[in-house]
Amino acid sequence: MIARLIEYRNLNPDVRHFLFEAPEVARLDFIPGQFVSLTEEFDGKRITRAYSLSSAPDGNRFELCLNEVKDGRFSPHLFRMQPGDTVAMRGPLGQFVLREPLRDSIFVATGTGIAPFRSMLHDPRLVSSGRAAHLIFGARYEHGLLYGEEFQALSASRPGFTFTPTITRPGPEWKGRVGRVQPLLREALGERRDLDVYVCGLKEMVDDVRAILKDLGFDRKQIVYEKYD
Repeated sequence: MIARLIEYRNLNPDVRHFLFEAPEVARLDFIPGQFVSLTEEFDGKRITRAYSLSSAPDGNRFELCLNEVKDGRFSPHLFRMQPGDTVAMRGPLGQFVLREPLRDSIFVATGTGIAPFRSMLHDPRLVSSGRAAHLIFGARYEHGLLYGEEFQALSASRPGFTFTPTITRPGPEWKGRVGRVQPLLREALGERRDLDVYVCGLKEMVDDVRAILKDLGFDRKQIVYEKYD
């Protein structure tokens, strides 16, 4: 299968949002939270990279959100693509999806780890369930809060959805929370232990959050995670 680029936009100097289509199918069915594998050949060697889908199912179209690894091979290639260009694709694949039965949930993300949560938060199962969803999103700088305005608007319009952004290196204009996501997770949990917690980002953060939850008595089945390194 191939993916054809329709359009893109920069979310900040290092991160780009891509809109692709799969022209060989009328509908690309996937479960929010899954990923696609893209493959390209460089100097006679095939390289494959997995990227989380950052959109809900929409016909044969799908969206990705990724940062450019300056000394890498694959992401710079994607950043050079122009509308109409194609890349080989396999999937969607993966088990990082909402667990049934749905329960009140907390989503913890840093960086481009927000991508699968953008997809999950628009999952019709979650939207119609009436379950509470709390997104805790951390970044170094304010421009790293990808889709921040979108999540703020969602928190204002959807009952039961809470968005808590936090940054570790605030500028003088920042009025929100400051610090890492871990203290905010403890705060959001309070005394509740009947929640599911979804975690996505770099290994250090994911492992730290998992350790916190285990110390608090969470069962491993309540902790759903994906690491990006």
